Amino acid sequence: NVLNDWASRRPADEVMAEISERMADLPGVRAFPIMRQAFGGGTQKPVQFVLGGGTYAELAEWRDILISKIEENNPGLTDIDSDYKETKPQLRISINKTRAGDLGVSSRIIGTTLETMLGSRRVTTYINDGEEYDVILEGERDTQRTPTNLQNIYVRSDTGALIPLSNLVSITEFADSGDLNRYNRVRAITIEAGLAGNYALGDALDYLRELVRLHLPDGAAIDYKGQSLDYQTSGSSLLFIFMLGFVIVFLVLAAQFESYVHPLVIILTVPLAITGALAGLYITGNSLNVYTQIGLIMLIGLAAKNGILIVEFINQLRDQGMAFSEALMKAAQIRLRPIVMTGITTIAGSVPLILASGAGAETRVAIGVVILFGVAAATIFTIFVVPIAYDILARKTGSPNDVKRQLELETTR
Repeated sequence: NVLNDWASRRPADEVMAEISERMADLPGVRAFPIMRQAFGGGTQKPVQFVLGGGTYAELAEWRDILISKIEENNPGLTDIDSDYKETKPQLRISINKTRAGDLGVSSRIIGTTLETMLGSRRVTTYINDGEEYDVILEGERDTQRTPTNLQNIYVRSDTGALIPLSNLVSITEFADSGDLNRYNRVRAITIEAGLAGNYALGDALDYLRELVRLHLPDGAAIDYKGQSLDYQTSGSSLLFIFMLGFVIVFLVLAAQFESYVHPLVIILTVPLAITGALAGLYITGNSLNVYTQIGLIMLIGLAAKNGILIVEFINQLRDQGMAFSEALMKAAQIRLRPIVMTGITTIAGSVPLILASGAGAETRVAIGVVILFGVAAATIFTIFVVPIAYDILARKTGSPNDVKRQLELETTR
């Protein structure tokens, strides 16, 4: 079938939710709709929570504890599954060491016999026409299909007698996973889950970490894969990029104003804008994702410009010989209109982003919300905060042209 235009299609999350609801009534069937990833063709779910440490039996117990708690208390996590499924039949062979010792058969002999008859073992090599070849012993594969075939295997005791292996071992059937996975060189089981509705990935990971803290022993190690790992690493990357942008803007302003105090006054507007943006995300129910992170980085420049307008004009008035307090008051009054006008135009430019619809609209809405609330907060508070901060921090500083005037005065003398 030909798909509808992208802008008129239903969101994939709604389609997956409907499929899950329809298949939930099928008896004896656990079906999980999974959205394939755009890059790499993977089908991983957003929640990829890794349990590590201990034996696989312990990990399976920890997995069952977490899954039971999730299913009881957290409907935000859907389609819960793991990569460790006990569906492969296995045989556990236990040696009766007392009987084997009485008959003069060591555990090493039993292990070597099983290795040879049920697998293969390299015993020696030989040379033919200058080429060296391995000599490998193995049992006949047709006689290794059922557990009862062990009755046809014999081991030799210290006295040279052949003893049926079935007299020395006991066989236990059990089910185990076909794949024994490791993650970062540690035995690991990965719990996978989808997210229902607007349940955020960060909230889901916080919930799982809290379950581990409350219900699992201290030896349980946790890690992340896929989108969950990307989420964990992107948080630290965002902080690094944000601080890098913060420092670069500060250094540029320090070079422009030839001072470290004046840029500090200007940069105080950035936390105000960030606070407003985060409040806007909370009010509108948006999450902190890659698009809102881009908007937060943009706010560094958008918020700093308001402080530049006031501080630059204060310095100009001081260069003209105006008293400190008078220059402060006059600059705040005269620069009020430009600050408000630039703030209104920036906010107006973000409104079309917020009102966007169609394909990809959620990305534009997220950036628009950050810009609108961030710039609004910076515009409102900058008018009050910057003059007060300048009065407190920069009262004992000279105007930017003080050094220039002193040099000119020295040359005229």
